[in-house]
Amino acid sequence: MSKPKILVVRAIFAEVIARLDQHFEVESNQNDESWSRAELIEHMQGKEGAFTTGGDRIDAELLAACPQLRICANMAVGFNNFDIKAMTAAGVLATNAPDVLTETTADFGFALLMATARRITESEHFLRAGKWNKWSYDMFAGSDIHGATLGILGMGRIGQGIAKRGAHGFGMKVIYHNRSRLDAALEAECKAGYVSKEVLLKTADHLVLVLPYSPASHHSIGAAELALMKPTATLVNIARGGIVDDAALAIALCNRTIAAAGLDVFEGEPALHPGLLTVPNVVLTPHIASATLPTRLAMASLAARNLIEFFAGNRPPTPLNPEVLVLK
Repeated sequence: MSKPKILVVRAIFAEVIARLDQHFEVESNQNDESWSRAELIEHMQGKEGAFTTGGDRIDAELLAACPQLRICANMAVGFNNFDIKAMTAAGVLATNAPDVLTETTADFGFALLMATARRITESEHFLRAGKWNKWSYDMFAGSDIHGATLGILGMGRIGQGIAKRGAHGFGMKVIYHNRSRLDAALEAECKAGYVSKEVLLKTADHLVLVLPYSPASHHSIGAAELALMKPTATLVNIARGGIVDDAALAIALCNRTIAAAGLDVFEGEPALHPGLLTVPNVVLTPHIASATLPTRLAMASLAARNLIEFFAGNRPPTPLNPEVLVLK
């Protein structure tokens, strides 16, 4: 009996490819070539499954061109690259890789917050340029983290992890806004208080964005929201590009509407809004919040497990549209 054919769209760990080889006929992009849209569709021909990353768009056009496709397993917790409605209509299962990256991403979010508040990138550039020749009382004076008010927009697992780090580790007052309020026990565990979005924006000394991307959350932070924030406040985005209006943020940073920003995600990434490259008061990282070797391996392993369980006739661990499984 022939093995199902799958496509691994980007380079991944060799041990994960070896595991997939035991179950599938695998075509893998281990050279990590940047395929065009047309090339992706060409490579997808005849494949029943795909191992994807957050940058691989699976939509109605691709599904129509690849009728054999039955499952796409995303090596990411986010899935805004998936048109879930179109996938469900086509009977294609979508899966993601949640949970395994929660603590690592929360660590990074807090690291980015600290680098932003304490102007670490800006001061390093100054030092490397050979400009440090004397001390001054206000040289790269940033803002305190301990005892400050930490605001979190989006209070899922990662948001809760950041809240706990701020409250328990740095004595911060934590406030949050979310589509739905946490239960009282979880709020107490996070030492977090629920507020409206407007109060969150006006009150937070440091605002961290951890909400999922959807059409409803597009540009959740734009010019109007930035204008509500304190001029001393910082903004950190580890959620998804498109949550923030990057053009508006670049203007706000240039005008010092807010003090600084730390960004790990961008609209249209890997392209960046050029205005973000011209302001000194921003820390920029290339979408690496989950980038530790153990975590990335766990993410890849979970995506592989979703594929293996699906083709074995079992329920995959993390389906996004499980109604497809019911229909089958």
